[in-house]
Amino acid sequence: MDMEYHRECFHGKTAVVTGAASGIGLALAEELLESKAAGVVLADINQDKLNEHEQRLQEQYGARVKGISCDVTLEEQLQNMIAAAAAFFGKRFDLLFNNAGAGFGSWFTELGNAEWKTAFDLNFYSALYGMRAVLPIMIKQGGGQIINIISGIAFAPMPCQTRYAATKAALKALALALRAEHWDDNIKISSATPGTTATAIWGNAKPPEFAQSARQSASRILHGVVNNDRVIFGDDMDVDGVATAHPFGQKRADEYFLRVARERRKGNTAAL
Repeated sequence: MDMEYHRECFHGKTAVVTGAASGIGLALAEELLESKAAGVVLADINQDKLNEHEQRLQEQYGARVKGISCDVTLEEQLQNMIAAAAAFFGKRFDLLFNNAGAGFGSWFTELGNAEWKTAFDLNFYSALYGMRAVLPIMIKQGGGQIINIISGIAFAPMPCQTRYAATKAALKALALALRAEHWDDNIKISSATPGTTATAIWGNAKPPEFAQSARQSASRILHGVVNNDRVIFGDDMDVDGVATAHPFGQKRADEYFLRVARERRKGNTAAL
């Protein structure tokens, strides 16, 4: 079920969502528009999908939607996108969702520096660039809110996903450090896990039967945004996963991750 949240909190707000042409990013944009946001910018590298959803959402919600093509791994493009979004919004830039990312599954011994750079460019540096671009705007206007989409893997690192775990853990740490740095600027910064959600991140693997929809994930994330939660958990499994990341859950964690590792060595990448 979708999680109820105070939709009126987003009335009249403006937001940029990266990775917004599909999955959770698109669901976040749709939820915000449904909540009567004043303007939403969809940022994505997939121009065809961007055009498709920009037109569809404009027809449904009016001229409050703008699609901007952006390779978030390139800082100049991201800076230009943020500037274009600010111009589109006109008065205020209220929310930035750093959502763009990928799963990056591989065994550690198979990876070279180029593969690691690719992962950090997309999953970590894109969010760093986004925050670097938007913070001066939010400081000048007297506040704002930034939500970085991480993953439960940041708390419960999975075998065969060292890059995914490392990049998302790094982003979590960065975001939570910045939360304190910019608290007195009235800028709220959170990390949000999406929970186990049926999106394209699964690739050719079939999502587990209990996976939630992107809209369910988005509604839970926005519930946490309203509450200004330090870490927003996308589902109850992610809450449980945090417990295994500490010594109190060490035996359980070792048994679980060993089982996952053995299954993934057999090629069962969707095994949970």
